[in-house]
Amino acid sequence: MTGTPNRKYLSCVTQDVKEIFGSPGGSLAAKVRTLAPSMTRSMQRVAEAVAGDPAGCAALTVTGLAELTGTSEATVVRTARLLGYPGYRDLRLALAGLAAQQQSGRAPAITTDIAVDDPIADVVTKLAYEEQQTLADTAAGLDTVQLGAAVAALAAARRTDVYGIGASGLVAQDLTQKLLRIGLIAHAHSDPHLAVTNAVQLRSGDVALAITHSGSTGDVIEPLRVAFERGATTVAITGRPNSPVTQYADLVLTTSTSRETELRPAAMSSRTSQLLVVDCLFVGVAQRTYETAAPALAASYEALAHRHRSGSR
Repeated sequence: MTGTPNRKYLSCVTQDVKEIFGSPGGSLAAKVRTLAPSMTRSMQRVAEAVAGDPAGCAALTVTGLAELTGTSEATVVRTARLLGYPGYRDLRLALAGLAAQQQSGRAPAITTDIAVDDPIADVVTKLAYEEQQTLADTAAGLDTVQLGAAVAALAAARRTDVYGIGASGLVAQDLTQKLLRIGLIAHAHSDPHLAVTNAVQLRSGDVALAITHSGSTGDVIEPLRVAFERGATTVAITGRPNSPVTQYADLVLTTSTSRETELRPAAMSSRTSQLLVVDCLFVGVAQRTYETAAPALAASYEALAHRHRSGSR
């Protein structure tokens, strides 16, 4: 298959992708964690209330929740709609379901923060729980239609450029290494100047993918903007679905993260969720290009086999 889908094609391919990957979904907890940072402060109060006490909020009328959070009925309804529910009644039903899961032990309460004097065994337990929650939230909230369209674009791309800075740069390198091993042309760019000068060379038939948790990293947004304007298919992996990077993204894949604390920066959980999305992209592309991917992967293993036999890394 040659040639990356253009934007008109991407708008039409979603029905086929739905049949392959299913429809997008996501738990209430995942939606709250992902969308709260982009809400107004009053909407955040509503979101924090429903996430913190789903059983209590499920018992409240729209007026009651507005009074509890010091907001208005209109704010409560807007928050419900932003979370993906047609109205407050639907949100209450979701809250009741989440409360039932928590009571049955299937949705454990959020763990306590890591303290400076926590024993290392507690640190392991808390970090493991937070990372499991991050992965579960990301999987639940990932739009599989957008994911499927991104897979189709990457599988057909003449060339793929991936942009990321810091921890996101490590994820960008991971994706490009995987794509290279199945015979695709891919480059990771962490230098903003090289990223832009390479983006200028992109065109229809290429893919540019930006990885940024905040969605506002200028050194990542700029090359994506250039690639977008040059006609490449653009993809953003971000924890902020309404952030600036999405203005130049044909496809947006949203990640979830745990709450940032002093000893657990956002970069830790964002890296975990980004790697899950990258792995989903890679496996999807490998499936789609299996006839060429399988022999390419076998050849890469064979080329490195002597290094493993000799104990080299």
